[in-house]
Amino acid sequence: MTDNSRRIVIAGTGSGAGKTTVTIGLMAALIRKGHVVQGFKCGPDYIDPTYHTAVTGRASRNLDSFMLEHEVVKEIFVRGSEGADISIIEGVMGMYDGKEATSDKGSTAEISILTASPVLLVVNCQSMARSAAAIVKGFQLLNPQAKIVGVIANKVGSEGHHKIVKAAIEQECGIPVVGYLKRENELEIPERHLGLVPSVERGELAPLFAKLADLIHETVDLDLVWELAKAEPLQVEPKLFAPRDVNYDVTIAVAKDPAFHFYYPENLELLQAHGAKLAFFSPLAGEGVPEAADGLYIGGGFPEEFAAELSQNEPVKESFRKAIAKGLPTLAECGGFMFLTEAIVTTDGESFPMLGVVPGKVTMQKKLAALGYREVRGKAGNFLIGPDEQAKGHEFHYSTYSSERELPAAYETKGLRGTKPEGFAEGNLVAGYTHLHFGSNPELVKRWLSLCAEVAARA
Repeated sequence: MTDNSRRIVIAGTGSGAGKTTVTIGLMAALIRKGHVVQGFKCGPDYIDPTYHTAVTGRASRNLDSFMLEHEVVKEIFVRGSEGADISIIEGVMGMYDGKEATSDKGSTAEISILTASPVLLVVNCQSMARSAAAIVKGFQLLNPQAKIVGVIANKVGSEGHHKIVKAAIEQECGIPVVGYLKRENELEIPERHLGLVPSVERGELAPLFAKLADLIHETVDLDLVWELAKAEPLQVEPKLFAPRDVNYDVTIAVAKDPAFHFYYPENLELLQAHGAKLAFFSPLAGEGVPEAADGLYIGGGFPEEFAAELSQNEPVKESFRKAIAKGLPTLAECGGFMFLTEAIVTTDGESFPMLGVVPGKVTMQKKLAALGYREVRGKAGNFLIGPDEQAKGHEFHYSTYSSERELPAAYETKGLRGTKPEGFAEGNLVAGYTHLHFGSNPELVKRWLSLCAEVAARA
């Protein structure tokens, strides 16, 4: 087992600086050199980890210092890095952008400090020369605990432009510019919310990954990046995955395919750590809820992309209805919640009937309908989390839900815009737009599996 002594954070000066391009390119280039690479993503995002996983062949993991305690963040990093030669942590937004404007909470900088990881700063150098050094120096000075060890100059106009920027930064900031990417070589990363996972699974993005590896090989000093990534091994006492006294001998059916695929790896691993077996199945491929299931987990994804296929497969839909009707403890998040409603209405007004377990319908919007962290309390009747408890999660969706009658909400969620009721809870079903991170309150896992065992014993 290798240790985690080689790790680097890819931070940006802001959104759009080129973090994802650089991260994927570095991963692909290092793999081409024969290294085992582990990907991580700062924040709650599911999209970038999907790229990382496709490139590295290892499940990318989220490091989120808002949703999770600091020791748990470190534990996830240490566990995830096992067996890898190098870990590459992609930042979120600008390096210091997080939950609030007056602290580093929830930011890439905070993750770099927590994991004691060196930082490679990606700077958009378009239309500037010496000014690039001022930007880098500002990032160095804002919080010196976040250790910036090098710079990648992105969107430079030419090799000559790169030399000017490099000379300025290296003289003023005392750190190397390890390479650059030309503006003319910019590659379009596909639209983040449409068909991403299906295209990854079909292998359609493989040429993009290969091209990014080529570009990085050409203009970035990979040997220097390798050296700069050296860090003291990080050690942590397991807390989230500490040994258990009680194991639950139950099976959780997990819907997993291009329509339903957004699951934090730790959510699934925590279920397993408590003794549960996971039975993956693909509704899109015509697979119904497995007979052996004692519980059901329907994650987020893009059901709207497959609304026609999902609506037409009546036997699969009926298997979900029967499982929920007979009391299988069920959690449906975002895309899973959408699937449970009466219909998904597309942006052009076409309506596709879904399960009809949750009254009401969802309507796709052309713009983001919700985005952000949520502090979550359960409502009465929620088997997973009660009114006196809290968990954390996030929302990210392009649809809105509406119902003609008032329904029992699953949660009370608190975000930047205040507190609101969210989702639907009835019997042994909890459904809503919120993606929960079980690491924010592992008691949820015990409660869910305990109920699954009770229901199974009564059957």
